[in-house]
Amino acid sequence: MPPTDDRPGEHRVREGERPLSAAILAAEHNGFHAPTLWDFYPALLWGGPWDHPAFYAMDRIMLIRVIVAALVAVFFVVAMRGAKIIPSGLQNVAESMLDFVRINIAEEILGKENGRKYLPILATMFFATIFLNLTSIIPGLNISSNARIGFPLVMALCAYITYCWVGIAKYGFFGFIKSSIVLPGVPLPIHFLLVPIEFVSTFILRPFTLTVRLMANMLSGHIMLALFFSATQFFFVTKGGFWSVGGVVSLIAAVGFTFFELLVIGLQAYIFSLLTAVYIDSSLHADQH
Repeated sequence: MPPTDDRPGEHRVREGERPLSAAILAAEHNGFHAPTLWDFYPALLWGGPWDHPAFYAMDRIMLIRVIVAALVAVFFVVAMRGAKIIPSGLQNVAESMLDFVRINIAEEILGKENGRKYLPILATMFFATIFLNLTSIIPGLNISSNARIGFPLVMALCAYITYCWVGIAKYGFFGFIKSSIVLPGVPLPIHFLLVPIEFVSTFILRPFTLTVRLMANMLSGHIMLALFFSATQFFFVTKGGFWSVGGVVSLIAAVGFTFFELLVIGLQAYIFSLLTAVYIDSSLHADQH
């Protein structure tokens, strides 16, 4: 049950009340509070309340998603508008970014013909992931909306639907299912063990693992950054004096982890798009496993 006592430094949670974030707790009690999962559910800008949110409810994280999606869309529209044979300026930047996805992900996994065919969905996932992740290290935003399950789940379902659609279009529904879960050359009794395992791993776990991999990495990254920077503020501002030495250490750790988070941001975008390409390729060659 939620705590209801009045001990100093603790926040009482009443029935129907949303727990406060670490930042609010720190401000209330003038001390250090580690980040909590409620940091990912900030106060609603409109709509709500949280226990019964309306479909139009909007909080800061949802607003970040909308703004980033709009900015990325506007960038590519402006960059590719009136495209020239010899690119320059924004067109050159946009084409270099698209070429990275085309060469290193799409064509590398799917081959030249299929790579170009499925480049739009792979590029969309890559840029949506990387730019939404970048907000976790931008001052004033400080959080990746991919740290909340909604958008990673949507992209994972898009990858899963594409995987199934490609296979069904090529082999038919039952042919695709059979090719995906029935291993050739296996004795009949073994099929009773392998078929359920293959079905679960192929058609149930794939969207789940895609979702959790992205969400968990960005969630843990935000918590670590919030922990280091909150500790820095606590040592320098709240405690002061000799405790400032701890603030220097936590600040160095925060800056170092920011660069590490930047590496994770790029890797997660690459891995998500790469795995989507691998799934599409396995769907195209389901009868060859």
